[in-house]
Amino acid sequence: MSKRNASVRETRIASPLLQLMVVAGFLTTSAMTVSAQRKPSEATRPVVVMSAQSLDDLKQKLKPGNKTEDLIDSAGMELRVAVQHENNKTGAAAELHDASDDVYYVLEGTATLTLGGTLDSPKEVEPGEWRGPKIIGGQKVEIAKGDVVIVPRGTPHHRSTANQDFTMLLIKVWEDPRPAAPAAAPPKPAP
Repeated sequence: MSKRNASVRETRIASPLLQLMVVAGFLTTSAMTVSAQRKPSEATRPVVVMSAQSLDDLKQKLKPGNKTEDLIDSAGMELRVAVQHENNKTGAAAELHDASDDVYYVLEGTATLTLGGTLDSPKEVEPGEWRGPKIIGGQKVEIAKGDVVIVPRGTPHHRSTANQDFTMLLIKVWEDPRPAAPAAAPPKPAP
């Protein structure tokens, strides 16, 4: 075989290896460029800072009835934060959430919780949200100002504030972000 043929043969053998090296180099450079262009995320909504006085004012506003006020709009988030007030509430259904956890921080008053056990005659009131008249075999727990309760998804729970004035910070953590609220319909023109 002549030197010219050997040279051509070596070029052909080296060519696939050279091509692979060029492709690998290109991919590595592309990956470094993409990661160099990545930036930290930006806030999706404003920060909420609530002074003790503002929280006290909100608690007074929610009294004397059974009311709740969200502190943030949960649309697009996996989180809801609300202040909830209950006064002498006994007839509420027991509940269970398939895809959300509840965290209670007691701001004022006392309540009796029934936790665990089995939801009696469960009815699905909306997807993943179950209600029943009572809990069978649950554990009763008294909670008061300063207590924290974490109710994992799938846990039957019921709260009674019979003869009590009770206020809590409710933090609900969903498995998936909440859908955005439907846009309000434009006002109808006056006749």
